[in-house]
Amino acid sequence: MTQQLSNIRLPSPGKLNLFLHITGRRADGYHQLQTLFQFIELADELTFSFHPYPEIKLVSDLPFSSEENLAYKAALALQQTAQVNQGVTIQLDKKLPIGGGVGGGSSNAATTLLALNQLWQLNWPISQLAELGVTLGADIPIFIHGHAAWAEGIGEKLTPVTPDELWYLLVIPQCHVSTAEIFNHPNLPRSTTPVTFQDFLDNRCHNDCEFLVRNLYPGVDKCFRFLNNLGPVRMTGTGACLFVPFVRHSDAAKAFDELPNGMQGFITKGSNQSMLHRCLQSLSK
Repeated sequence: MTQQLSNIRLPSPGKLNLFLHITGRRADGYHQLQTLFQFIELADELTFSFHPYPEIKLVSDLPFSSEENLAYKAALALQQTAQVNQGVTIQLDKKLPIGGGVGGGSSNAATTLLALNQLWQLNWPISQLAELGVTLGADIPIFIHGHAAWAEGIGEKLTPVTPDELWYLLVIPQCHVSTAEIFNHPNLPRSTTPVTFQDFLDNRCHNDCEFLVRNLYPGVDKCFRFLNNLGPVRMTGTGACLFVPFVRHSDAAKAFDELPNGMQGFITKGSNQSMLHRCLQSLSK
């Protein structure tokens, strides 16, 4: 890119794990897994403002410091690795639920790396950004690549796939599930037999974290029991968010109308291409 951009506003979409199997645990403590990532049209929004001095600043309403935020960490890591003397102010408008299993933090980090690759005119290839991203979080590469994928390893070995782009009723229980707590819990299954994409298509996949999360978090279990009356409810990632798939928007809307007062939910569309990448493509034209 030859022209210096000064501002970029980009979406930072969520994802669903359409299933999640844990097949083992490595000596370093990371879990071996299989999962299928698909993006959703629900997204945070980030605005990046370039400045020629090396300060990195994050502005948000989140109840924790900037230094703890993955978007800030991603910007700092890229600045240091690429030896950049420029900086950025990042404005984060948070819409994705925190601790819900929809990948908001990882998505914010990936959006930051892709945006600063343009703002700072680095011209890094996607593969190089993904290599840096995985050092910050195992889910970050899927958001950098921007296509629905079958994932293995610790989540970084990605094979593009095209599952059906369904409508989802996404429900957010009023609790924050700790990913670290779930992955470190002694009752988490860790020896599920590996499967294939055909197994997924034949509905022979599940979420290994679901039973444990439902036992530890009564709010998730209560929502799960209710949604089970509306369709085949599933949990994404380590929770807490639950989703029910529908072929038609009208059916998802009907189910949404049946949610009781106090149960927060959204209707969102599954997408095999990230809306972030669609936006980046339009910027490059």
